[in-house]
Amino acid sequence: MIQLRRSVCSYCGTGCGIRLEVRGTEIIALGGDEGHPTNWGMLCSKGRELHHTIHTKDRLLKPQLRTDVRMPFAPVDWDTALDFAAGRFADIIREHGPDAVAFYISGQLLTEDYYAFNKLMKGFIGSNNVDTNSRLCMSSAVVAYKRAFGADGPPTCYDDIERAGCYFIIGANPAWAHPILFRRMEAAKEANPDLRVIVVDPRRTDTVSIADLHLPIRPGTDIALMQAMLNVMLWEGMVDRAFIEQCTEGFDRVQADARAMTPGKAAEICGVDAADIVRAAHWFADNDTLSFWCQGLNQSSSGVDNGNALINLHLASGKLGQPGNGPFSLTGQSNAMGGREVGGLANMLAAHRDYANPDHRREVADFWGVESVPDKPGLTATEMIEALDEGRIKAIWIACTNPLVSLPDLDRVERALKRAELVIVSDAYHPTDSTRCAHVLFPAAGWAEKSGTLTNSERCVSLVQQAVPPPGLARPDWKIVADLAIRLGSRMGRDWRDAFGWKRPEDVFNEHRELTRGRDLDITGLSYRLLAEHGPQQWPFPEGARPGQTRRLYADGRFETPDGKARFVPVRFRPVAEPTDEDYPLSLTTGRIRDQWHTMTKTGHVPRLMQHMARPVLQMHPQDASVRGLEDDGLVRVRSRRGEAIVPLSLDKDIRPGVVFLPMHWGQLNARTGRVNRLTGMFVDTLSKQPEFKHSAVEVERFEPTWQGMMLLAGERLELGRAMIEGYTYGVVHCAGDDHPVTTVELACVKPLTREKYRRLDQLLEQGRDMETLTYVDRKHAIHRKAWLEDGRLVAVRWVGGEVAEALWLRKLMLDGRDVGELRPFLLAPGGPVNKEDTKGCIVCSCNNVGEKELLAAMQGGAATLDALKSATLAGTGCGSCVPEIKRLLAR
Repeated sequence: MIQLRRSVCSYCGTGCGIRLEVRGTEIIALGGDEGHPTNWGMLCSKGRELHHTIHTKDRLLKPQLRTDVRMPFAPVDWDTALDFAAGRFADIIREHGPDAVAFYISGQLLTEDYYAFNKLMKGFIGSNNVDTNSRLCMSSAVVAYKRAFGADGPPTCYDDIERAGCYFIIGANPAWAHPILFRRMEAAKEANPDLRVIVVDPRRTDTVSIADLHLPIRPGTDIALMQAMLNVMLWEGMVDRAFIEQCTEGFDRVQADARAMTPGKAAEICGVDAADIVRAAHWFADNDTLSFWCQGLNQSSSGVDNGNALINLHLASGKLGQPGNGPFSLTGQSNAMGGREVGGLANMLAAHRDYANPDHRREVADFWGVESVPDKPGLTATEMIEALDEGRIKAIWIACTNPLVSLPDLDRVERALKRAELVIVSDAYHPTDSTRCAHVLFPAAGWAEKSGTLTNSERCVSLVQQAVPPPGLARPDWKIVADLAIRLGSRMGRDWRDAFGWKRPEDVFNEHRELTRGRDLDITGLSYRLLAEHGPQQWPFPEGARPGQTRRLYADGRFETPDGKARFVPVRFRPVAEPTDEDYPLSLTTGRIRDQWHTMTKTGHVPRLMQHMARPVLQMHPQDASVRGLEDDGLVRVRSRRGEAIVPLSLDKDIRPGVVFLPMHWGQLNARTGRVNRLTGMFVDTLSKQPEFKHSAVEVERFEPTWQGMMLLAGERLELGRAMIEGYTYGVVHCAGDDHPVTTVELACVKPLTREKYRRLDQLLEQGRDMETLTYVDRKHAIHRKAWLEDGRLVAVRWVGGEVAEALWLRKLMLDGRDVGELRPFLLAPGGPVNKEDTKGCIVCSCNNVGEKELLAAMQGGAATLDALKSATLAGTGCGSCVPEIKRLLAR
């Protein structure tokens, strides 16, 4: 019998609805929910493949324990793992106090999970040391909203996308990071060609495909740009004096600062044309303007001021609270908003309360039935690492996140975690970079394996229905917290059974719901039943509210400040925290790619999602490469003051000179030297404590290995690939493909490849199987190649020496599942009468496996429009995430 379940995508903060068809314990079909108000049935490339992230080879199925990180893990039962963890936590708290322990959790958790962690730490352990990876993406936006509006309330909604006359997209690449929202923007632009689109980004990203104006400013100069735009509005009388007078405070100071930043001065700072700044100001002021921002503004040492500079533009022009207007912070994770609602950051209390407000502390303490809650802020993400490194924190519980990839200055992060007396990791997957530093592993239920709620970027609360049971002994995170809390209380001589006696996730939700009563985010009118019957609802949703009522905040011009007026916040341009110099003359920026998510513990196991970009590659302008003697696709060494990375180079005129880009997703498990956060530093915004990921001073130089090679394995064999890259200077492993996925291992080393290492590589490749083999050796040119075949098909290849790119022909044969037949004599030898040219190229359309070279060939054959290319190749007819890239190919 097939059952239908409704769910929500667990990746970005868009919050797309999903319909699942379930038979027994298996999801047999997945599709977009056409009735969901966010996506109307659309899904991006990642969302379409979510069901393939459940039954992977690396699911963590049982609790695991070890007392020393140098020892292997041993599987144990839940009682043993929980008793050990609770006992160690209790011992550390008794000896060193509650601030010696910490929780580091995730915007991927459901609200119920989030609430449980916060209640345990802030109410019962007695410390505010609970922070979340949302600190790395949204904390600057939170502070900016609170400074301007008095509360963390995003004022806009998705319906504004279709109602705006101008998009001002700054520090965001929604074409890749929020694809479904971008598809709505594309559709709105197509329906209304007069809609103006301004994109501010040092790179010409796919988002620029709909732009009328692209401003490729230097990293960290956003405030200068926006102050100059306000300058233009002031001089040309484009501010809304009536709105300013009636609804705001503090304009005089902001006005004076803006008058000092002329378009000419800003143009010199930003590296763009002054006339374009003036044009952007006019378009912003002359239309209903919806602005979007994300990590490009937030991940800065001026992140909060960046957000307030943008909000100041909206306040000055009166573009707020009305259809098609407002500053819209695009949330990075599926439930970062829900975490903010329960007080998931170290400087927050539940339901948007303030830890520094004694009345708020008393309200929470009384509700939880405890004597008090802490009156000092907890440690934030980077501060936790500093405290671990210095020995002030002794134990940390990490849940649903991978800080040994995602935090800055990773060498210090690794050192800090290894110094901890106790590291607990709750995760659905093992190994990850972070589980390798753990003493205790708790197997957690993942997406589709638990019920609960989450809140998207437009304050919309959705119910996620469990579709399948968790595998093995995995449990929902709220349940793990409750089970540990009861044991911890017992060891500390307290009875916490009633406080954590929830029987189901709805019990947790109902408790959280009651804490919101009377607050700006009041959801006392919501219930699991209402959400199941009527679908997602925006907050506020107090008792008595009717479904579908709330859309925009502040439509009446009243804000969550004591006098009801919004606040202009004075901001001034400050340079980046780490300026470039002669030793480190380039600005490194980092971010997401289209088909991957965070640290790839889920998406990295879906071969179809690895087709678009399978390895970390440094993007650089040809001008910068030329002066350094660097070549396209050659290996380069990227150095900062903290560490280095070795990656291939991609020459691209779509990035401004002086800036380089390296994606954020890869960890040491899959790319030994591809971790961008070995290069980034712990420079943070002083208010939000969000790190400055968007700029690090670096230098790039040629890397010349003694040899390079490529190993190929049929099927998903990441565990073997990870074993192969150990011990080499450069090593990357990835599994990509469609019907016949191939695991590819790329190696390079400064040391010669010894006979012993050849032998080990061959053992890993053949896995003890008796197969037909082919070899080709040319010692004069250091070429050593071997292939293994079964039933006429390639199943493994060892390709060392010569042109490594030639091995891609063999990889294509494997991806096609082709019988090599008469090609045997030419598989390993150079040349021959066979066309070994790659006719597919890098994959552009993951859904239909269409490559760049196939698209170019179709263009040369007469397919000169987007519709003609779709018809000829099927590219862009699946999720549509690749359409901007196809448009760029057409434009070229």
